[in-house]
Amino acid sequence: MLSGLDPSGGAGLQADIQAITSIGAHPLPVLACLTIQDTRNVYGAETVNPDLIRQQLQRLAQDTPIHAIKTGALGDAAVVEVLVDFLQGQPDIPLIVDPVIKAAGGGDLADEALVTAMKERLFPHAEMITPNGIELAQLGGSDDPAVAARTLLDTGCESILATGGHGTGIHIINTLYNHAPTPMEWEVERVGSNEFHGTGCTLAAAIAAGRAMGLSPRAAISQAQNYVHRALLHALTVGKGQRVPDRGILWER
Repeated sequence: MLSGLDPSGGAGLQADIQAITSIGAHPLPVLACLTIQDTRNVYGAETVNPDLIRQQLQRLAQDTPIHAIKTGALGDAAVVEVLVDFLQGQPDIPLIVDPVIKAAGGGDLADEALVTAMKERLFPHAEMITPNGIELAQLGGSDDPAVAARTLLDTGCESILATGGHGTGIHIINTLYNHAPTPMEWEVERVGSNEFHGTGCTLAAAIAAGRAMGLSPRAAISQAQNYVHRALLHALTVGKGQRVPDRGILWER
């Protein structure tokens, strides 16, 4: 996976490592950016040298079979270009993109150039994009989820899993849009009345782990949702902000 470092341990690279390991796959973590972050918000970020990222990806590909790739916070558009170049030589690897734009507290994790690079350069390589409702509206240019998803599908990606954690109600509705006539929905019981720190990272990483282990996209989504739900039931109070999913729970596959 390629994502940012959250020093609170709630989201980003650590969330990816924990989720992928819990599901039963082996993570290959590549750091895209460093953040100034706690459980309440993001206050700043600095991108890792893109050439360093390029060299890490090349060395990993020469040494280790890669069965899926998950992205999170990428830092800037130059990192997208490095990843796209890498993907040109890895056309059959499922790419799960968590399009991180803002922290739950409102802090920015992507500027306009990065958003444009993701839409125009990265999304065409993606098997699945996993935006929350806010990200879907911004990326797709519409408050209508179906219209926004269609806009993103037109970029060339295979599917959009629109997550409903930012909504209200006793259930979360996650909706898979692809090129089928009708979308597919999963209904998941909402845990508590507050948002959690790192659920989007956890879900996308768990989906990528499932795909790496040979599950179909739909089966990987179902497994990942069950895993995230259980992690939220045992969420940890780490700081003074949002609670953190307990991704270290014993997971029976």
